Amino acid sequence: MENGFSKVFRQPDSHTRRSPMRPLSRHWLVQRFSLSPSFRYDKRVIQRAKDAIKHLGDPTLRPAAVMIALTERNGELQVLLTKRASHLKHHPGQIAFPGGKVEKSDADIVEAAIRETVEEIGVSVQRDQLLGCLPPLPTVSGYLVTPVVAFVDPEYRPMLDPNEVDSLFEVPLAQFLRRDAITTQPFLVRGKTYHIYAMSYQQHLIWGVTAQILHALGQQLSLN
Repeated sequence: MENGFSKVFRQPDSHTRRSPMRPLSRHWLVQRFSLSPSFRYDKRVIQRAKDAIKHLGDPTLRPAAVMIALTERNGELQVLLTKRASHLKHHPGQIAFPGGKVEKSDADIVEAAIRETVEEIGVSVQRDQLLGCLPPLPTVSGYLVTPVVAFVDPEYRPMLDPNEVDSLFEVPLAQFLRRDAITTQPFLVRGKTYHIYAMSYQQHLIWGVTAQILHALGQQLSLN
């Protein structure tokens, strides 16, 4: 079902596309993020997660975290994204943030995000480089995911875990904050129509939870 989403995704008509915004710096983001109230996720997408969890028969949501890692190059912030390994059981080949479930050894949700980032892509994140967190988001796979926002050294040297990640790439943050960059598409699941967030960037289709988190970040920054 969901694996066929890329085949039916329709890009916005040409008249709705907008050119990228001005480069966004770290100083700009710190001010805007700190002064903006947290954005609530789309209720329609939340309902899809609730319905999927009910179908699984287990109402317990397992805590998880993802890292929205940002690095600044020539005064412009870049977002680090991964392409998940194609052999994975869940969401193979999809674009995602580094992240995973919270382990018993993790002191808190932030430590889980930091640990997963090191394990998956070999990039260290320091606590004094944290910007904050977005609200937790329930997913169709039964997790409650907290996105952690942090800055990383632009000179980072990735070391990918091939068991988890096929590739790592950067996208200018401004690409996700353009008006109409991330759109919703109707998608039929078990006889019900749901709305799923998605956008294209170069050869990549970014959709589902990753796109929804990026959309929420854009809304919190009050750019749409």
